[in-house]
Amino acid sequence: MKRLLFLTISALMILALAACGNSSNQSTGKKEEKVLHVGATGQSYPFAYKEGDKLTGFDVEVTERIAKKLGYKIEWQLTDFNGLMGQLETGKLDTISNQVAVTDERKEKYNFTDTYAYAGTQIVVSKDNKDIKSIKDLKGKTVAAVLGSNHAKNLEKLDPNKEIKIRTYETQEGTLTDVQLGRVDAYVNARSVLLAQIEKNKLPLKLAGNPIAYEEVAYPFKKDKEHSELRKQFNKAIKELREDGTLSKLSRKYFKDDVTIKQN
Repeated sequence: MKRLLFLTISALMILALAACGNSSNQSTGKKEEKVLHVGATGQSYPFAYKEGDKLTGFDVEVTERIAKKLGYKIEWQLTDFNGLMGQLETGKLDTISNQVAVTDERKEKYNFTDTYAYAGTQIVVSKDNKDIKSIKDLKGKTVAAVLGSNHAKNLEKLDPNKEIKIRTYETQEGTLTDVQLGRVDAYVNARSVLLAQIEKNKLPLKLAGNPIAYEEVAYPFKKDKEHSELRKQFNKAIKELREDGTLSKLSRKYFKDDVTIKQN
């Protein structure tokens, strides 16, 4: 009887130890992968665009560095810009990595991270142009701008007396060609975009002076508790990438210039 009792107790102990062993294995098993849902257009050179099947660009690489620091895998969602903003509002995206400018209107809807780049509204002219060096020289000139863009709005704000002839275009297509051919005297767009386009296509154009206005570029997040914490983590990573020179290095890779700081 005692032997039977001893064997029963022993068996129970072995089962208990086995259960503990299984629990230990489970606790030390592979951790569940953290996923970050990020949106981009995939058509915004040189911020977020595709080379073959690979998504790349300045914004893409910055986001990848942040995700790596925070231990996240990125799942990219590509669609048009308006679609991205809609998906962010409905919670289908955690954030957007596509040169999102911080505006008062957007700040009412979203919480933004610290600034990681600046979108300066820049004047570009023909390489042979010696008359236009700043916005003061645009009086009486014809200047191209994309209809409804922040850069067109910035130009209008700085021209209260309507002394500049602003010619609007539906898209960027044709604007730089028209500057080269003298159909317009100048064109305004983001400094970073112009630098990349001039470099890539070896265009006979040059930047006229410093940007006439600046907009901060940051990551937007939905205003809720979960994304408030994620935004704090992003800010910490952005600070580290700025301090160790990574932001500047990535900027120069794509723009041959540092768009992560304001140009004085």
